[in-house]
Amino acid sequence: MGKYLLFNILQVLTVLVFSPLVIGVLNRLKEIVQSKHGPGILQPYRDLWKLFSKDEVVSEESTWIFRATPYVAFVTPLFVTLLIPVLTSYPLFWAFMADMVGAGFVLALGGFFAALAAVDAANPYGPMGASRTRMVGFLGEPIFIIVFFTVSFVADSTIPYIVQQKWVTPLSNFFEPAHILLLISFIMLILAEKGRIPVDNPSGHFELAMIEESKDLEYSGKGAALMKWGGWMKFFVLMNIFLNVLVTPWGLASTVQLSAVLLAVPLVLFKILLFIIFLVLIESSLAKLRLFRISEYMSTAFIIAVIAMLTSVFTG
Repeated sequence: MGKYLLFNILQVLTVLVFSPLVIGVLNRLKEIVQSKHGPGILQPYRDLWKLFSKDEVVSEESTWIFRATPYVAFVTPLFVTLLIPVLTSYPLFWAFMADMVGAGFVLALGGFFAALAAVDAANPYGPMGASRTRMVGFLGEPIFIIVFFTVSFVADSTIPYIVQQKWVTPLSNFFEPAHILLLISFIMLILAEKGRIPVDNPSGHFELAMIEESKDLEYSGKGAALMKWGGWMKFFVLMNIFLNVLVTPWGLASTVQLSAVLLAVPLVLFKILLFIIFLVLIESSLAKLRLFRISEYMSTAFIIAVIAMLTSVFTG
C-alpha cells in the first residue's frame, strides 16, 4: 500500500513537472516546421516563473468565482492523474474512485469554472470566448459519451486500467475497425478540447478570433500562472488517456519495483514526443476553421464515434 501511494505521488509529479516541457517542445517543433526562430523548449517554465513573481490584479467587481477558478483549473487535472495509468499498467491506490466518465466530468469542471470566471470579469472579450468555448464543449460532450459507450461495449468496463488490459493489450484487438475509428474520433476531440488547429489557434492573440485563450485575459500574476499550468496539465492528461489507455501500454511499469516506475518516466515521455510530432504535422498542414465550420468538424467526429460504437456492437 505504501508503494502504491508513492507511485501515485510520482504520477502527480510527472504531470506537474513535465507538462510545461511538453508544451515547450510542441511549440518549438511548430516553429521549426514553419521555418521560424521561436523560443526554446524551456520557455513555459520561464513564463511561469515570471507570472508567479508578478503582482495579481483582481477587479473589485468580480466574485469568489473569479478568484477560485485558477485553483480549480489547477487541481482538476491532478485529481484525474490519480485515476488513469500515467506510469504503471496496474491500478494504484485511488484507481477505482471513478471511471473514464467520472474523469471526464472532473476535467469538464475546470472548463465550466473558467467559463464562469470569464463572464464574471465583465471583460467584453471574456464572455465572447466563454460562449464559444461552451459551444465547442456542448458539441464535444456527445462525442465523449459515445466514446465511453464504445469502450464499455468492448471492455465491459470504463475503468481505464481494465480497458487497457481487455482492449489494447492483445495486439489483434488494436486493429479492430471500432478501435481505429475510436482513435480518430478521440484525436479530433483532443484538438477541439484544447483549442488546437483546426478548431482554434493557440498562438493567435487577436481578441475577436480567440476561443480558448480569451478566458484567461483578465488574469494576471499567480492566477494567470495557475490557469496556464492547469491547461497544460489537462493537455498532458488527455494525451496520457489516449496513449496509455486507448493506444498502447508500452513503456508503463508492469512490476511494483521503484526502478521500473522511474524507468517508465522517460519511456512515456518518448511516446508523448511521437504523438506531439504527429500533432505538429496536423497543425502545420491545416488552417484554422471559421467559427461556423467548427460544428461540421465536431459533427464529423461524432459520426465517426457513432460508427465505431455500432461496429463494436455488431461485431461483438
